[in-house]
Amino acid sequence: MISRFLPADFNPEQPIAVIAGKGIYPEITVASIRKAGLSVKLIGFEEETKPELIDRFPESDRKVIKVGQLGKMLKTLKAFKAGYTIMAGQITPKKLFKGLHPDLKTAAILLKLKRKNAETIFGAIASEIENIGVQQLDARSFIDDQLADNGPMTKTAKIAEQSYLEHGIEIAREIARLDVGQGVVVRKGTVIAVEAFEGTDPMLRRAGTFQTDQMIFVKTVKSRQDYRFDVPVFGLKTLEIMKECHIQTAALEAGNTIILEKETVMAQANAWKMEILGFSPSGTNE
Repeated sequence: MISRFLPADFNPEQPIAVIAGKGIYPEITVASIRKAGLSVKLIGFEEETKPELIDRFPESDRKVIKVGQLGKMLKTLKAFKAGYTIMAGQITPKKLFKGLHPDLKTAAILLKLKRKNAETIFGAIASEIENIGVQQLDARSFIDDQLADNGPMTKTAKIAEQSYLEHGIEIAREIARLDVGQGVVVRKGTVIAVEAFEGTDPMLRRAGTFQTDQMIFVKTVKSRQDYRFDVPVFGLKTLEIMKECHIQTAALEAGNTIILEKETVMAQANAWKMEILGFSPSGTNE
């Protein structure tokens, strides 16, 4: 089995177009697809997608567009004869307000949306993609080995107390239900910081301004998460920021949170005596 997240009728003969945002996530996804022996194309974004990744594709298999050029994206998917797309990597959040280059297709979508957030915008884009006969894949596809496991993932002795951990999970799930964000930082039953549109790393830095100990970072998902474009991600950069901010524990929802370069992250966490654990989708740590 290539990946448990692929649809039952997945056709390995059809090309997969990776819609690549920032960071190493698209690189890992592309490498995994190629390792599986599948045909892969690339749609990148100016000032977002890593140039090194773009250069790994011949000109016939890549297209670089500006953020907001949905019409050009759809034409490219048709030109690629893609059967599937997969979104990997974040687009800088502020680009949705400043730096967006909407073409007529994008402008029409934005005009229709009453609520403009990552879920509504990318959900509308996914619908437009599927309207031209290209299937949008679960963003966890091909990187099953990069997902958070249930229980302790580091060797460090248990740092977080169970009751405080459960409190953090409860708060994280509630703000996710309200569509505010998917992460929180708590300390001994107190909410220190809540993730909103700015993302995880700025939230961690805000928590760090309290200069206190025993903080716990919790990352979860919404009850009706759309995994085609919205998967929580944890990586080395986030771990480094946690260390700077004196946050020793990270609790990640198992099976639903991607840990980029998982082995490297765990090795570094062990070296820094930090704790990373996974909790089950039911909300309890086993």
